[in-house]
Amino acid sequence: MYLPQEIIRKKRDNIELTADEINFFIQGIAKDTVSEGQIAAFAMAIYFNDMTMDERVALTCAMRDSGMVIDWSHMNFDGPIVDKHSTGGVGDVTSLMLGPMVAACGGYVPMISGRGLGHTGGTLDKLESIPGYNITPSNDVFGQVTKDAGVAIIGQTGDLAPADKRVYATRDVTATVDNISLITASILSKKLAAGLGSLVMDVKVGSGAFMPTYEASEELAKSIVAVANGAGTKTTALLTDMNQVLASTAGNALEVREAVQFLTGEYRNPRLFEVTMALCAEMLVNSGLATDIEQAREKLQAVLDNGKAAECFGKMVAGLGGPADFMTNYDNYLEKAELVKPVYAETTGYAFAMDTRALGMAVVGMGGGRRVATDTIDYAVGLSDMIRLGDEANADKPLAVIHARNEAQWEEAAKAVRAAITISDQKPEPTPEVYRRVRPEDV
Repeated sequence: MYLPQEIIRKKRDNIELTADEINFFIQGIAKDTVSEGQIAAFAMAIYFNDMTMDERVALTCAMRDSGMVIDWSHMNFDGPIVDKHSTGGVGDVTSLMLGPMVAACGGYVPMISGRGLGHTGGTLDKLESIPGYNITPSNDVFGQVTKDAGVAIIGQTGDLAPADKRVYATRDVTATVDNISLITASILSKKLAAGLGSLVMDVKVGSGAFMPTYEASEELAKSIVAVANGAGTKTTALLTDMNQVLASTAGNALEVREAVQFLTGEYRNPRLFEVTMALCAEMLVNSGLATDIEQAREKLQAVLDNGKAAECFGKMVAGLGGPADFMTNYDNYLEKAELVKPVYAETTGYAFAMDTRALGMAVVGMGGGRRVATDTIDYAVGLSDMIRLGDEANADKPLAVIHARNEAQWEEAAKAVRAAITISDQKPEPTPEVYRRVRPEDV
């Protein structure tokens, strides 16, 4: 029998906690026998003294096991269960193509996603712009759609990692969010509760990334890879670029439209294509669906070309309550803004740098994201035809096309877009889409 305050004291004094002590404390959080004040003290002690890798593994496993851990064995899937998680960004619509692409190659992708908060767009908010799409199906429906379509993207149910919900709510109001040990456990506890065979982590780098520097992003990637493998789930990570908007669009219905056009081959933004392919290929190799990256990319290109990936997306949408003819008639279902008008740079020159976070906040400012969790979302608003770094901004090439509800909203967004993009007479040095891969042997 342990006392919560003695566990807090030990961590405060920078003494390593045992797996049993951590498990006792986290079970107490789930059962409400540990108070908010004790959670806050525990989080602050970790913030100042951090955790060893063994402690991180124990914390992640305890949080994963604080609620239901999905067991898929009764579904008799004839392929591996795989998933991807991103630290989030602007125009980061990869999940919507990645899930169906991997499913079409023989994987099963039961993806539990989050909403947008801050400058990052949430996968769930994007999918909810599809009329009828149900992000909170029963576990039976979740399993059946995963089996039939190969992919189902839904929201976190209350019985998955409930301890994380209490811990995160406390961290949010006690300035203990930005600690790698706590971030690692929070991300992984929810993902590993989904009963995965393997996981690929997409850690963003740059002006629109969650972590402030390349070094911090790399440290988070290494922590996640070490802890997830320590918890028994084969995991690798990619460090990908978020120094500019990833897709050509930012905004919920606009990004869904771009995802459908990507899957059907109507339009594929080259940067988005590169990041999506890299993540998918990593998933196929990790799960044994391909022997190497080259073979994986060939398989992925084939399911894009033959329409199988698009078919998987259509099946998922219909299975979760959306329109059966969504893939062919998406334009009739997705909301549109009244005012669609380009914004131009005040001087001619090259797009030299982008404050990607500020562009995300411009979409939030139009109602396309949340300032607080209770805000309702306007699915129609956002940016499309985004300029890419190195492109020339001139009278023919706008910085973006703004989708707004009215002139005043357009003006406000135009001001934000102009302020967020630096125009120069010099071209910037190109940055890679994928900086590096982090494997278990790298940590």
